[in-house]
Order: sequence, then C-alpha cells, then structure tokens
Amino acid sequence: MALHFEREEYAARLSRLTAKMSEEKLDAMLLFAQESMYWLTGYDTFGFCFFQCLVVKSDGEMTLLTRSADLRQARHTSTVENIVVWTDRSKADPTMDLKDLLSELDLLGARIGVEYDTHGLTGANCRKLDNQLQSFAELVDASYLVSRLRLIKSPAEIAYVRRAAELADAALGAAVPLIKPGADEADILAAMQGAIFAGGGDYPANEFIIGSGEDALLCRYKSGRRQLSGSDQLTLEWAGAYAHYHAAMMRTVIIGEPSTRHMELYSACREALEAITAILKPGTTFGAVFDAHADVMDEHNLTRHRLNACGYSLGARFTPSWMEHQMFHAGNPTEIAPDMTLFVHMIIMDSEAGAAMTLGQTYLTTDDEPVSLSGKSLDMITIPGAKA
Repeated sequence: MALHFEREEYAARLSRLTAKMSEEKLDAMLLFAQESMYWLTGYDTFGFCFFQCLVVKSDGEMTLLTRSADLRQARHTSTVENIVVWTDRSKADPTMDLKDLLSELDLLGARIGVEYDTHGLTGANCRKLDNQLQSFAELVDASYLVSRLRLIKSPAEIAYVRRAAELADAALGAAVPLIKPGADEADILAAMQGAIFAGGGDYPANEFIIGSGEDALLCRYKSGRRQLSGSDQLTLEWAGAYAHYHAAMMRTVIIGEPSTRHMELYSACREALEAITAILKPGTTFGAVFDAHADVMDEHNLTRHRLNACGYSLGARFTPSWMEHQMFHAGNPTEIAPDMTLFVHMIIMDSEAGAAMTLGQTYLTTDDEPVSLSGKSLDMITIPGAKA
C-alpha cells in the first residue's frame, strides 16, 4: 500500500467526519473533491477529471465509484476496500450507477450531503446528479464539511508541510543564481521545479507563476518566455509540494537599481506583512487578517493597486489550484486556530507606473505567535543590472 500516513490516522479522520455528519444529521456524504478523498483514505489520482464519487455512510462504511482506469490506483493508494466500477460507454450516465449504488447501500429517502463546490464535479455531471437523486433522497450542500476538517493539521501533516517549505526554499535558492541580465525565464523555471523534484517533491496543484517586465504584473501563469533585461522586474510565485502538501512563497526580484516606486511598494508590502503576522493568532478571523492588510495598503494610497484577498489556507491539494476554500478576504468569519498552515501574500500591481511588488510565505499557527515555515529572508531581492 502506498499510504503516506498510518492507518490509525485515517481512522481518526473518519471518526472526525462521521461525528460532524452526526451533528449535521447526515446519513451519508458524497465526496467529489479529490483532496477530500486523499485526506480521508489516501486515494491519490488525477482521475477526478472524470466522474467518480466516494460514498461515506454515517456508520463509517465507504464505497468508491470510479472508472476502470482508477481501480488499481484506488487499491494501491487508499484504505478503501469497497470499489465499484462504472463502465465507459456511449452516452454513459454514471450518476445512474451512483443511484443504484446508493440504493444498494439502503440510502433511499436518506439525508445526503454533497460536495458541490469542487472541480471534481462538473456542471454537466452536477445536473445529472440532481436529476437522478432529486426524488431519491434529500440532498444537502455540504461542500465545506470536509474542507473545514482539513484546516487543522495533524503532527504528521505538519511534518509534510515543513518538508514542502524546505523544498520551496530550495527552489528559490536554485533560481536566484540564474537571475541576471540576459537570463531566460525558462531556465529559472526549470531550476525551481527541478529542485523540488530532486528533493523528492511533487508537481504542484497549479503552475508556478513567472513573469518579467510588463508580465511581472500578472497574477497567473501564462505561456511564453522572455529574457531578462539589464533593468527589469521578475515576479515569482511557487510552492514546494510534498505528499501533495503545499508551502507557497512569492517574491518580486529587481534586476538593476530599484526604482523609487519599487522601494515604496516594497515598504508597504513589508509593513502589511508584519501587521498581519502580529495578529496571525488563535481567535483572529480571516476577515480581520484581510483588514490589517487593507488598512496598511490604503494608508499608503495603494487601494487601486492591491488585491481583494491576501492569502488562504494551504494543505494537500490537487489540480487546478493549491488554494483551499478559506481565504483572507473581507468579512470572512473563519477563526484562526493552532496548527493551521496559512499562506500570506502581499501583492501590489501598479499598472500606471508599470511596477510590481510581491512578498509572501507560509506560516504555521501555534497557541501564540505564528511560525514562518521558510528560512529565507523577507528583504527585497535585488540583482546587479547591466553595466553602463
């Protein structure tokens, strides 16, 4: 078995889930999020791009409905013993197979929670699901039930996140020596991802972000590479990934002499990050974290240039995003608790000046002060530019 945790840990997670289901008066859960299946059973696949569902009953019985291509994957990587295969065929409707399975599990008329808010359940399949089950059972949107349970990390999970953070540091360490006038973004990107693979890490749940010049102001990966000039800016956002657990970082590197605007933006980023780490403690809400960020940015007259979120929870995630549901944005009432792994990022994109500045890394919350999982300095990274 290719399990990353002891069976006792998986059993404890199942107990936490069934206890929460009891609170919510749910007779069963239909899990479609791959990260939920991975957390609960170890099941590790990208097969969620097709229809699959893990049925969890209130008594702890679990049955996976999946395709034949993932049968051996499930047997090898998970604790799931009951696996049912739906057959690929012309005009197949696997929700009919799911309905038959639920009937066999004696769930007719039951109250069933569904993970709707996940990339593992497409809109087309969701419509089929609701059509099949609307008269079969009472369906309840329970998209965040398992997601909230995943917020608090076990000691074994924290060990994986710490390793992911070491790999993120290694990626930055591999990148910096390559950053110079004339350097190709492709070489920098290859070195970063290569350092993570060399350290035993995984593909991240989404692409690394790399952009220089005008592209340094973009917050998403895009295709295409360029060479750095003698006076340039390079924005990098990446994550170390180990056993699918992520530790993200973000930096904007300046090639040549930083402009006055770059210095102003960096000062605001550093001040905002310090304001957040001062309150990144149990009892503080995610919304209050965002407010601390916004207050600093607004004081620096950067309202137009900041984003409407400044970070999120991290954990074991799958494509297309390493972001968890819980984000630092206005009004989020979720409270910080010990043993959360939280990515805090300061992002300022001044399109008028053509200047970018970012600063971010992952923290582990404790009973008091947060712990930075990165060993790297928060100082601005500057690289000598072209000689005059």
